[in-house]
Parts: sequence; C-alpha cells; structure tokens
Amino acid sequence: MGQGLRSKGSAAVSNDAAVRQPIAVAMSGGVDSSTAAALLVEQGFGVFGVMMRLWATQYEQGVPLNRCCSEDAVDDARRVCDLLGIPFHLVNLEDQFKAQVVDYFCDTYARGRTPNPCPVCNRQIKFGALWRVASELGAQRLATGHYARIKRSNGHYQLLRGSDREKDQSYMLYSLSQDQLARALFPLGDLAKSQVRSLALAHRLPVAEKPESQDVCFISDGDYRAFLAEQRPEAVRAGPILDQEGNVLGQHSGLAFYTIGQRQGLGIAAPHPLYVVEMDMARSALVVGPKHAVYQSALLAEQVHYISGSAPIEPVRVTAKIRYRAAEAGARLFPLAGDMARVVFDQPQAAITPGQAVVFYQQEVVLGGGIIARAGSLEE
Repeated sequence: MGQGLRSKGSAAVSNDAAVRQPIAVAMSGGVDSSTAAALLVEQGFGVFGVMMRLWATQYEQGVPLNRCCSEDAVDDARRVCDLLGIPFHLVNLEDQFKAQVVDYFCDTYARGRTPNPCPVCNRQIKFGALWRVASELGAQRLATGHYARIKRSNGHYQLLRGSDREKDQSYMLYSLSQDQLARALFPLGDLAKSQVRSLALAHRLPVAEKPESQDVCFISDGDYRAFLAEQRPEAVRAGPILDQEGNVLGQHSGLAFYTIGQRQGLGIAAPHPLYVVEMDMARSALVVGPKHAVYQSALLAEQVHYISGSAPIEPVRVTAKIRYRAAEAGARLFPLAGDMARVVFDQPQAAITPGQAVVFYQQEVVLGGGIIARAGSLEE
C-alpha cells in the first residue's frame, strides 16, 4: 500500500502508526474511502471520518439531493465508521462549494469553455475547507480514497501516478500545493481497484460491492443542460452554426450544450461529417469543420501550477494529458511568464478543449498542469 502501509496479510507492516497519529479520512460512502479508512484503522492510526455536505440543485426537507453526499451516502459512511469503531463527522460546506466549485463550473460554460470541476474541488474544498475543519478536530493528516501516490524527494513532495493505471487519479490532483501534499495520505495508491474490492470484502464493509458514480455530483438528475439554463441562462443563448468560411449551416440552442470535437447532435445536414471546432463567443456562433480541423499541434495553458512550487527554468520534455481519459502524448513544455505555458505536441491531438485541464508528466511524476486557454497550430 502507499506510503508505508500494507494490506491485511502482507509480509510486513509499518510500525510508524504506533504513535496513533490522528488522521481524518474524507468519507464519501463509497468503497474507496471506506477501504482507506479500514486500512488506516488496521495500522493503528487514530482515525476519524469526515464527510462533506455539499450544495445541490434540489433539497428535500433541508437535505441536499446530490450524488456524492446524499442521505443514503451519509448513512453508508456512518455505518462504515460505526463498524470500524471510529468517530464520524458530517461537515457542512455547502456555501464554500457553491461559491468555489459550482459557480466556477457555470461561469466557465458561460465563457464558451468546458470545465472540469474536480481539480478545483480537490484544491479548494477537499484539501482546503475540509482540511481546515479536520485540523480543528485534531487531525494531523487528511486521507482520501484517491488512486495516487506521494513521495518525498530532496526536501519536496512529489505527486505520483497511482499504480493502477486504469484508476490513476493524479490528473485530478495536479493543482495541490506542497503544504497540501505534506498533510495528504493516499492509502490506495499502490493498489488496483480489484484489490480494493477484495479488501473491502475481507473487512466486511457494507459498501464493498457498491457501484461507482461518474456524474457531476451536484446535479441531482444528471441533466447539466437544464441546470445551466436555470443557473446561467445567458450561457444557453441560441445562435448560428457556421462552417469555417462563415456560411450559416443551421442554429444551435446554446454554446454550453456542445464541446470541441463533438459530431453527434448538431442537427445539420452535410455531404461529409462535421465536428465542432470552435466556440465563437463574440458571435455566439458554433463553428464546425471536417475531422482534420479538430486536430491541433499546440496549446496555451493558463493558471499553470507546478507541484514543486516553481516552474522549470527551460523547456522540458513531458507527456501530457488533455483530458482525464485521454491517452498521454509526447510534448515539449515551454514555461511562460504570468503562470502561463505553451505545450507543443509531437503529434497533433484531437479536440483540445478550452476549460479542460492539461496535466504534465515525467514518467511516474506529475510535474504540474493548468487550464487550457486555447489550442493552436505548431506555427503559431
């Protein structure tokens, strides 16, 4: 297991836990965080569970109806903590979550971009607001069920991929600071998902076979279009669908309903397939083109964060991911002034999407990442 821990039955077990270091585990009611808590209890740490109550689009008797912290999820997390014999705390972070994550999500769509709220939530809420509450309750570290690893090297903390490449979540953690990594703990970092399920069954956790949710957690019914229409009506203004020469091919119902590279659902007829290649906010226009127009050789990133705390002093070779599920691609990273960076790929990449995170890797190590501001060709 990650950072000195071993699963039940392993040949060696760390003795570091003998001091019963108080550790808060961010509980979700799912199998990953529950197993992380069970393993830490097994190691002898002074564990307690903390669960976030977050803002949602709908409420019932004052309780938010969302996917990540529903009443059922709260009940599951509490049952796990009761089984493990550890305290459980439900922390209300609705206001902070609404201001820092939900509004960011809506505002990004309103700018014609496609957001990924998870890195923002990890930095601002889970390892920010939740950590502050956990520390007030006595925690020295905050553990989560993320599939990632932390390593201390030359006085700095490094963020590493999770050993299970299929579940690796380091992409979602690229914006964590040195201080946040110093107090973070990822007990599942060296495990595969199948191993986690087996350990959960071995510990008789009631959530051992609970399925995972992949939807946006704060949209209760999963309909982000209706959600945006309610929260940011200006983001769903109708406008023209244009080809790259400016010819009108049809009408769209709102730029927020589309993303770069999209082919299906455009509602236009053409002799050859057309794909979304640009969101033209000035004209509220959706620009479409042939498949080759979706490919770009470079991108400009903003709000770039480096895990070490400082940018490389010269261009470096990296592999980069332009979406969580995208394959990594070889590239050169050019640090720029003002928390900007340019990434030039060895091969053109499909559907580089403004608003998404681009994350830089050097083998197992996460170098950092940023928000895609725009895509461009190699010649720009």
